[in-house]
Amino acid sequence: MLEKTEFDVSSALPSSQLPPIPPKRYFTIGEVADLCGVRSLRYWEQEFTQLSPQKRRGNRRYYQHHEVVLIRKIRALLYEEGFTISGARKRLEEARDELRLREELQAVLQILSK
Repeated sequence: MLEKTEFDVSSALPSSQLPPIPPKRYFTIGEVADLCGVRSLRYWEQEFTQLSPQKRRGNRRYYQHHEVVLIRKIRALLYEEGFTISGARKRLEEARDELRLREELQAVLQILSK
């Protein structure tokens, strides 16, 4: 069973009101914070191993588009669905496992259809 807890979400925008993600390859940590309505990105990097922005000169972080989408998913799990950090981490792992299983099944179907 996944853990849930109550968060104070009164100051958080719902996901539907977040700005659209522009078609860029890299985003600075400030841009991601504005796009996702989150200020704790460095902490989330420690808690969610899927987040690994590229680091360049001066240890500046640059996030790719798929990481911005992932941050929005994490945000929704934490702030809108009420998961704890560990519960959100487990849910993301479950989703990844489901995707992997789906891909394996599609590969088997392609082999069988030949």
